[in-house]
Amino acid sequence: MNRRTKIAAVTAALLITVGAAGSAVASGDGKGGHREAAALTGSAKLYRPAGDDITFSFDAHLPAKDRNNPLAATGTFRYSHFKGDWGGTAEVKVDCLATGGKVATVTGVVTKTDVPGLLHKRVGVSVHDDGGHDRLGYSWAASDPTKDEVPPCNSVAPFERVKSGTGDFTVLPWQFTYPTE
Repeated sequence: MNRRTKIAAVTAALLITVGAAGSAVASGDGKGGHREAAALTGSAKLYRPAGDDITFSFDAHLPAKDRNNPLAATGTFRYSHFKGDWGGTAEVKVDCLATGGKVATVTGVVTKTDVPGLLHKRVGVSVHDDGGHDRLGYSWAASDPTKDEVPPCNSVAPFERVKSGTGDFTVLPWQFTYPTE
């Protein structure tokens, strides 16, 4: 076999091996198991021309075993909003996560906060993971979470822009099992 033929054969074998490994990783967790059904991770600062310091961070997951039940999601998210002497923070225990493509909606109950009336209230956030142009929305843009009940997995559309260079959201699209009947 000449040198060119050997190189072509080895290259083809490598491509086939890499392609098969890539397919296995894409359909699982890379360790022989199944990947989680959905996830939202990352953090960003919102763009505000008036100088507000607004940060959101997410670590929300829906396990593969619960793929058809977004209410089985786990994890936390945090947010803070400060401007001058004014501001507050909240830590939220996730109670629902739904994703589709590069968009996620997550809700949870506030477990820690310095905002009066917010403790133990449900809030929701939506994220659009669009590379360098991420966007975010939050339920309190349309209602007062200290007075209004936010249903699980509900928020407003991601209308806020993320400050350039800060968004690193990753949305893992929801994989659920379609009913056959």
